[in-house]
Amino acid sequence: MGFELDRFKGAVDPDFKCNLCNKVLEDPLTTPCGHVFCAGCVLPWVVQQSSCPVKCQRISTKELNHVLPLKNLIMKLDIKCDNHARGCEKVVKLQHLAEHAEMCDYSPAKCRNKGCNEVLNLKDMDAHMRESCDCRPVGICENGCGLMLTHKEQKLDTHCCLKALKAHNSALHVKVVSLDKEFKKQSLKSSKREKSLLAQLSAVHNELQMTALKYQKKFTEYSARIDSLTKTLAPPCKGGETKNVTAILHREGGSLGFNIVGGRPCANHTSSSTQRESRGYSQLACSVFKAPDEFIKRTTMMALRMKGSLYLRLLRTDQQTRREAFRSTTE
Repeated sequence: MGFELDRFKGAVDPDFKCNLCNKVLEDPLTTPCGHVFCAGCVLPWVVQQSSCPVKCQRISTKELNHVLPLKNLIMKLDIKCDNHARGCEKVVKLQHLAEHAEMCDYSPAKCRNKGCNEVLNLKDMDAHMRESCDCRPVGICENGCGLMLTHKEQKLDTHCCLKALKAHNSALHVKVVSLDKEFKKQSLKSSKREKSLLAQLSAVHNELQMTALKYQKKFTEYSARIDSLTKTLAPPCKGGETKNVTAILHREGGSLGFNIVGGRPCANHTSSSTQRESRGYSQLACSVFKAPDEFIKRTTMMALRMKGSLYLRLLRTDQQTRREAFRSTTE
C-alpha cells in the first residue's frame, strides 16, 4: 500500500521505497531473496502467485519476515497530516501520525442535525450546527402539532402540521418495527441459550448422580470389609462373656492431644482462683469390646497414667482397629 512520496518533507531514500507500488514502505516485509515490499502489497501477490514479485524464485507467505530496523528508520521520517488537502499544515513524525489524526481539527465530520448531509472540518462543526445549518432546530410549531421546526421550514414557511405528523408517525412506526425485530431476534437467541444451559445442567446432574451411586457402592463395600476385619481381629473373652469398659481421663489445659480440643468444664474439680477457664475435659465414650480380663486391666492402667482429660476408645488388639474406633467415635 505505502505512503505517497509527496507527503514527506524532503527527498526520500530509494531504499525506503516498495518495489511494487513505488511508494514509501508501510510495514516492510522481506523475501528470502532479499527484496523488500509493503506488507499490503506482497502478501496478496505471494498468495496468488507463490513467487517473489521480482520473479526470481518461488516463495510462500511463511518465508516473509518483518524488517524492524528499516521500519524504525521510516517511522522517524517527517510526514504531512492526512488532512493536508483539507487545510492542515501540520508536519509530524510518521510514528506520531495516528495520534495527531485523532485530534486534528481538520478531520472530516458529518453534521449531526437531522436531515443535513454536509461534511465539514471538525473545528467548524459547532458553529455550523448553531448558526448556518438549514436543518438546525429553531423552536416548537405553534399551530398545534408540537413538532420541532427547522430553520429552513421557518424561513420558507413550508411547514405543514399534517404532513409533519404523518412523517413523524411513519418514522416512529419504522423504529417500532425495527425494535420488534431486534426483540424477537434476542428472544430466539436467549431461548436457544436457555435450552443449551438446561441440557448442560441436566448432563451435570446425571453425572453427579452416577458419581454418588459409585461412591455409595464403594462405601458399602468398605464398610462390609471393616466389619469383617473387626470381627476377625477382636477375639471373644474367656467364657464367651462380654464386658463394658469406660476409661475416663482428666487433664488440665486447652488441648487434649490426638487432635481433640476443648470439651466442657470439669464439674467435679474446683480449686483456688475458681479454676482457669482453659481447664476442661472431653469425654469419648468407649464402645463395648471383647477382650481378655488381663488385657483390659493392663490397658486401663496405662490410660490412667496419661495427662489429659478425654475418653478413649481402647482395648483393640490391632493398631489399625483402634484408629477406626477413634474415628467412628469422634464422628
